[in-house]
Amino acid sequence: MRVLCVTSHRGAITNVRPEAETFIGVRQLGAQVTVMTQRDSCYVSRMEAAGIEVLELETRRRVDPGAIRRIRAALRTGGHQILHAFNNKAITNGIVAVLGLPVRLVTYRGQTGNIHRYDPAAYLTHLNPRVDCVVCVADAVRLDLIANGMPASKAATIYKGHSLAWYQAPAASLGELGISQESMVVGLVANARPRKGVPLFLRALRQLPDDVCCDVLLVGAGMEVYKEAAVGLPKQVRVHFMGYRTDAAEVIAACRVSVLPALRREGLPKATIEAMAYGVTPLVTRTGGNAELVVDGESGLVVEPGNETALAEALTWLYRNPARCVEMGRTARERIDQHFNIKDTVSRTFDLYQSLLR
Repeated sequence: MRVLCVTSHRGAITNVRPEAETFIGVRQLGAQVTVMTQRDSCYVSRMEAAGIEVLELETRRRVDPGAIRRIRAALRTGGHQILHAFNNKAITNGIVAVLGLPVRLVTYRGQTGNIHRYDPAAYLTHLNPRVDCVVCVADAVRLDLIANGMPASKAATIYKGHSLAWYQAPAASLGELGISQESMVVGLVANARPRKGVPLFLRALRQLPDDVCCDVLLVGAGMEVYKEAAVGLPKQVRVHFMGYRTDAAEVIAACRVSVLPALRREGLPKATIEAMAYGVTPLVTRTGGNAELVVDGESGLVVEPGNETALAEALTWLYRNPARCVEMGRTARERIDQHFNIKDTVSRTFDLYQSLLR
């Protein structure tokens, strides 16, 4: 079995790791794997040490003649049977590159929304008839694709797996923030995008009862735009704007609760997975794959998106039930280990490749 994976691995190692470790795992199961990505990827040396050929590719546009030629040449030279494209630029150029070749085309879909059967642009990516299978990061993503024109036989759910061994760094020190022992530390990791629901969460904080004391850490690029929305909160609630942090996972590890108040278009959020891997109780909204990650009342709490009152009530319950909160955090960690682990991702990906070739 020969597989060519086209992706972009420019970014933090925590972003790249699950995908790259999947490539390595598939290689260890016996497949010949070639990866086309940027040469300065932080995972190139690790992949090459595992026997993966890495070819340099920088895809600059949705239709990039140079990238198409390089992908097509790699397919022909390597005798690859499968092309797995992991982002929109890889997909649009890969669709052209496989034209006339005996190659199965697999794509990756990481979130719900933004694909519609009536949108011509959708047929340049996942809905293109040359696509043999779309690997969806969650069942919610798969069902969303099917509802928008994807044949059910072409959509498969494979969770992006993690390993608890990746999350052994000590929690970040919060000593400089002056947090009292009575306070519940709540973390929210996201970029400042409207769909993440940060303003709604800040409004929810205004509904907390007077006995609920909490320090909220807002971690992510651009969070400063919400400073005005944080003015006038109850005196027992303090919001700390942490900005972009390369140690975001370790910051969340220092919290009791991780919140993701997303309104729409989620997949399988990495920030929630990292929090759960550190044993931090997640509070999420029922959008995308969140409800697949978190079992409501067991490994965290799930509320409806857009409901600030429900968010406030959930935070209040977690504050008033500290022992249950800690227990949920432990259960959340076990859930990542048992249901969202990298070994399952590797085996299911390998099985999918085999089924396509059969």
